Amino acid sequence: MDLETGVNQNRVKKESWKTILTLAYQSLGVVYGDLSTSPLYVYKSTFAEDITHSESNEEIYGVLSFVFWTLTLVPLLKYVFIVLKADDNGEGGTFALYSLLCRHAKVNSLPSCQLADEDLSSYKKDNIISPAPTTFGATLKSTLERHRVLQRFLLVLALIGACMVIGDGILTPALSVFSAVSGIELAIGKEHHKYVEVPLTCVILIALFALQHYGTHRVGFLFAPVVITWLMCISAIGVYNIITWDRHVYRALSPYYMYKFLKKTQRGGWMSLGGILLCITGSEAMFADLGHFSQLSIQIAFTFMVYPSLILAYMGQAAYLSQHHIIESESYGIGFYVSVPEILRLPVLVIAILAAVVGSQAIITGTFSIIKQCSSLGCFPRVKIVNTSSKIHGQIYIPEINWTLMLLCLAVTIGFRDTKRMGNASGLAVITVMLVTTCLMSLVIVLCWRKSVLLALCFVIFFGTIEALYFSASLIKFLEGAWVPIVMAFAFMIVMCIWHYGSLKKYEFDVQNKVSVEWLLGLGPSLGIVRVRGIGLIHTELVSGIPAIFSHFVTNLPAFHQVLVFLCVKSVPVPHVKHEERFLVGHIGPREYRIYRCIVRYGYRDAHKDDSEFENDLVCSIAEFIRTGKMGLNVNGEDLRKDFEDLTVVGTPSTHLSGVQLREDEDVSAELVGTSERKEILSPRVTKPKKRVRFVIPESPKIDRGAQEELRELMEAREAGIAYILGHSYVRAKQGSSLFKKIAINFGYDFLRRNSRPPIYTLSVPHASTLEVGMVYNV
Repeated sequence: MDLETGVNQNRVKKESWKTILTLAYQSLGVVYGDLSTSPLYVYKSTFAEDITHSESNEEIYGVLSFVFWTLTLVPLLKYVFIVLKADDNGEGGTFALYSLLCRHAKVNSLPSCQLADEDLSSYKKDNIISPAPTTFGATLKSTLERHRVLQRFLLVLALIGACMVIGDGILTPALSVFSAVSGIELAIGKEHHKYVEVPLTCVILIALFALQHYGTHRVGFLFAPVVITWLMCISAIGVYNIITWDRHVYRALSPYYMYKFLKKTQRGGWMSLGGILLCITGSEAMFADLGHFSQLSIQIAFTFMVYPSLILAYMGQAAYLSQHHIIESESYGIGFYVSVPEILRLPVLVIAILAAVVGSQAIITGTFSIIKQCSSLGCFPRVKIVNTSSKIHGQIYIPEINWTLMLLCLAVTIGFRDTKRMGNASGLAVITVMLVTTCLMSLVIVLCWRKSVLLALCFVIFFGTIEALYFSASLIKFLEGAWVPIVMAFAFMIVMCIWHYGSLKKYEFDVQNKVSVEWLLGLGPSLGIVRVRGIGLIHTELVSGIPAIFSHFVTNLPAFHQVLVFLCVKSVPVPHVKHEERFLVGHIGPREYRIYRCIVRYGYRDAHKDDSEFENDLVCSIAEFIRTGKMGLNVNGEDLRKDFEDLTVVGTPSTHLSGVQLREDEDVSAELVGTSERKEILSPRVTKPKKRVRFVIPESPKIDRGAQEELRELMEAREAGIAYILGHSYVRAKQGSSLFKKIAINFGYDFLRRNSRPPIYTLSVPHASTLEVGMVYNV
């Protein structure tokens, strides 16, 4: 499975205006589905309880003024023109900001980081330069690096944003679809709609989640036309209402009407801000989905299509309501559909439901993505990640999360059954994510962009004040639905913190109990046991040293494989690792021991390959390392903690076509002859018809006899098969630990570990090739 990387996509993005406009068109369906459906419920949620629509129109004009300036300042000014510039190698989102800060201030939460990781091209792409020692940025950087408490606080802040994104993934589908379906009340009458709204919403939601495993690439081409049709529809209706009902409604765009609104409504007006806030739901998607498009394409789509359409839609609704103070359907209230001409309500209802489904699809996919990133950074239990497209980067499906989201989404829909409480819940989740982004952006301005601290303070004070005002208005609705995202975020935060804490303690135990190199060298080339044919892949999270499971294994079994590979699959704080830099390979001990260390590095948004392709890439990377003649640890047995200096960067076979390539065929009787430029090392065992492995290596430069023999042994071992040796850990808190630690480790972490995927599950290891070695970890 060869998924395109975001880095390669970003190169394509800058080719031409045609490409940019095409991406802008596609982004309308992926990025703006949620934001474009907000007119369905903003006015209805705002006028639900706290304020009333009076004859003076001060309330409706004040709400319109708030909506206009909120859309202008937050999505347009903050996200489109500032936050989008803080990309991490083309990727956006909360973890992109956190990753930038990790690299610039060296506050990485991953314990397996190495100095070699800093040589990655994507790591150094930002031209990281330490700020001048006398600047505030240098002081802030050193303070973060010295104090673990601040580092943990930064991680918790990023996790709060991630948890609220997950909460938004539960609430937004329920709110969008229910708001779209609620228009059916005006079509079938008050008496029957209550028996149709909730069941129909649930059916649509179940169908939406049930189709997730097919991926969006099969129907993704329909998303942009649906959203464009919806935007054109609401803007056209808005223009019609402005012309028909109130041509002077544009005057309400003045900030003066916000003052009049708050002066008249006072506390009720402040509490109604929780409904106005919903006009910017989905704004974070512009930044979170940056990796699929380009900065310019997202800016063009929002500035010239989405923003004008939304402003016209809100102005049109306000124009209609300014002349209609008594709504015929009092139970429906001041909703979107009352401003739609009666003859158009049914087709608009259908388009609205389709647009709501598209917007919900985008936030569900974003939830999958954020959970994958959390898992890659060691902050979420391992889950099954299915890549639904072999061509489109980032199209993933997580079964466990999908069904959990569906059940919670249905529970919210059935439990609330009205847009007011759903809106209160969704609003708090949205504004919390924005507050987190504002806080992290202020640090990025100082540490990454190396700008003045005054500029960072202006940013955080200006946007932070606006968002804090909306946050307070949402939080005051705690008992009216706002408790839902808080409870959900708290539950996910507990899971993330316990998993991260348990994983960190387990890694520390591995480091403290690793076996010395002297012990390994003292065993001799045969390791004191019988070496049988085949490759033994010993999975470990250690990037240096010999894991304790190896010594535990060899003391209990009399034989081991002729080629041993200590395999570490780890994530690094960059979104993507180039294929040319995927593997770090080196010897452990002298060459005749046939023991290697291989570290496979993935970015937090990279897709892992399947087992057969990964195995071939791994073997080829070791063969290429042998061919180049670079040695790892010397025979004198240096401290293995320095082994990152002895590892060689080796790319996947597709990146070194002139190097070693692996071939497999079943025609064992044919005579194979090398060309003048390349030659083949073949396995001599041709007695029975089976799949045979061969290495195709360059003729020049010449390789010595020892390397040829080493390659032949590796080839024979690959032909014999690969076995995966995994450590099956039983983690327990050691005696004398605090009660909190015992509960967190013995119950919390143990429960999560038993119900999560094994460490090497992402490589799709066949069960027949797996051997588990049990160990007890007293952490």
